[in-house]
Amino acid sequence: MGTLESLLVALDTLRTHKMRSFLTMLGVIIGVMAVVVMVALIEGARTSVVAEFEKLGSDVILVTFDPSDRLRREERGGTVEGLKRMDLEAIRRLPELRAVAAERQLGEKEFIYQGEKVRANLIGVNEDYLLARSLEVESGRFFESSEQEQGAKLLVLGHDTARKLFGKRDAVGQSVLVDGTQAQVIGVLKKRGRGFGENLDEGAYIPLNAALRRWAGDESLTMIMAVPHTREQTPAAMDAIWETLMRLHDNQPVFRVDTLESILSAITRVISLFGGLLGGIAGLALLVGGIGIMNIMLVSVTERTREIGLRKAVGAQKWHILTQFLIESATLATIGGLIGMAVGWGVGEAIEFATKQTSAFGDNGLSFYFPLWAGIGAFLFSASVGVVFGLYPAWRAANLDPIVALRYE
Repeated sequence: MGTLESLLVALDTLRTHKMRSFLTMLGVIIGVMAVVVMVALIEGARTSVVAEFEKLGSDVILVTFDPSDRLRREERGGTVEGLKRMDLEAIRRLPELRAVAAERQLGEKEFIYQGEKVRANLIGVNEDYLLARSLEVESGRFFESSEQEQGAKLLVLGHDTARKLFGKRDAVGQSVLVDGTQAQVIGVLKKRGRGFGENLDEGAYIPLNAALRRWAGDESLTMIMAVPHTREQTPAAMDAIWETLMRLHDNQPVFRVDTLESILSAITRVISLFGGLLGGIAGLALLVGGIGIMNIMLVSVTERTREIGLRKAVGAQKWHILTQFLIESATLATIGGLIGMAVGWGVGEAIEFATKQTSAFGDNGLSFYFPLWAGIGAFLFSASVGVVFGLYPAWRAANLDPIVALRYE
């Protein structure tokens, strides 16, 4: 019996015992479905994270104060309280950088325009903020250097904040009451969307000096973002920033100087580890499915003992019998794997659609991305499960004594 004929016999067996075949394949279907969903969601998360970082630019250097060092700093007798405006000015003078932006988070404030009230995060920023954050102005303009120096009472609104406050009216040129202070809107940013737990479209931006003088009353900064002239200069720029901070703060290592690329690498490593763990758990269902296939193939060997004996009596070799039963078990697992992939794809699309209906997972929901290599891998793995777990029943069938088999009732 050739391979094609063995395959046809296997398919005929599936048709003859439909319910038994389905129950046998169920473990493989569930296992492959779970693997498909897990892999697709993990790959979707990885793709989304990479896309977000590419928007921001992987060469952007982030400078932050590290509060986890507070205890060690106090033990050393240090007095560093965070990033200050003097740090920003010193970093801006470094020749390795083409842009240096800073922000000061002021928390959620109330914005009032003609009786309409909206609450939004108020953030103090300087003129390089657009470049560092890869933001664009939709209407109006951004702050100029002179307005930064003066600490002018000006506002640039995020896309969603402007729509909530003004509707379809033009926001540029209007006066808004911000936390009891009158400010003029000079620009509205293009829609950006949610990313990394924050929505830049729901913010409102004022000149950094105005934020420090009029609202904060101190010189502290939340974060500094630096952009080198070229990506190749990033390591040298990071070293220069670190040396500058150490010189200004008596060599107290209480700051973090990272690039988005290094943060991206750390995040993708965590995602990969998490994906491997979930994939391993989902793979246990495939193991259960394989055991089910082995069990039903042993039953099939028992049921077809006389058939095996008859085939051997007319000249069938051991490898003919072995091949036939291996093909049958592989066919069971492969069809189950294909069904599992189809069901998994449907479940993943349903998850993506459902999460898009809520803002809990961002504007795009949980992304579902199933790469070609994963599909090929799932197909081959399900087939290999059938071969591995069908090996013992096939070996047992191939080694039956033909005389004993022919006498079997």
